[in-house]
This record gives sequence, C-alpha cells and structure tokens, in this order.
Amino acid sequence: MIFPADPTIDSILRGALLASAALVYIVLLVRLVGLRSFSKMTSFDFVMTVAMGSLLAGSAQANDWNAVWQAFAAMTGLFIVQYLISRARKSSDAIESAIQNEPILLMRDGQFIPDALDRTRVARSDLIAKLREANVMSLSEVRAVVLETTGDVSVLHGKTLDDELLQGVRNPTE
Repeated sequence: MIFPADPTIDSILRGALLASAALVYIVLLVRLVGLRSFSKMTSFDFVMTVAMGSLLAGSAQANDWNAVWQAFAAMTGLFIVQYLISRARKSSDAIESAIQNEPILLMRDGQFIPDALDRTRVARSDLIAKLREANVMSLSEVRAVVLETTGDVSVLHGKTLDDELLQGVRNPTE
C-alpha cells in the first residue's frame, strides 16, 4: 500500500482549499507589509521565509478550523515581528549589528584571505567554484570576493573597484 490512509475526495479538496486560502492570505500580508518580508537580507529574513512555508504547509494539512486560524494568527504574528524588527534595524545601529551578520572579505586583488576562509568555514575549492560561476578567467581579475550577510558570495572582478562598494565589509587583514 502506497498511502497509509485512504484519502477521500473531501480531504483532498479541503487540503487544496486550505492551501489556496493560506497562500492568498500570505500574498495579502506581503502586499500590506511590503516585498521586504521575503527578501534575503538577513538570517532573520531567511528564518521568516522558512517559518512561513512551514505554516503554509501546516494550514493546508489542518483537520479543524482551530488549527487553520492558529496558523493564520501565527503568520500574522510573524509578519508583525518581521515588520517591527526591520523598522528597529533601520533606526538603531545597535539592533542592526545584533540582528545582521557582517559581510566579510574572502579575497582581495587576486589573493585569498586564509583567516577569513577559516573563520567563515568556506573551503577554497568552494570559492574557486564561485569564481568560475562568475566567469572569472584569471585570479588577477578578481578585485574582491565578499561573503554577504545572506550567505551569498559576491565576486567583483574587472580592472578597477570603487572602495565604496566595500564599505561596511569586514577585512580580517586590517
């Protein structure tokens, strides 16, 4: 037997209806709070996105209306907390630094920064793969590689680099 329980048309339709309602509700909340709700700027934003997906799945599988309303209330609560934290981050440097990771320089002017690679647990081979993805043809082309607050790796290559692009980036060699 592939499925442990015999699904009925009623339970299938209920799941589809609840998932659709939850999705529409999330879209409504995003429209009210703004697109920033699901941006990938901080680790808090990432957790928000994962939690929202979990609540969406939970509401689609709810067996009673109490569970559905509880999931919707949790979604609303998450959006409110995310909104308040983003406002607080904007107005306070202390809150900003407590919530947001600091971007860190992994490479500068074609040279790997071993201390930064060790501290961030980024393998040199993984960084080289990112350089290939960025179409780097020679290490001497690389002006800087930054591990961003989101976990993304930014590869800046070319002939020159404006120092302003590295503002706020921690350089372990300095």
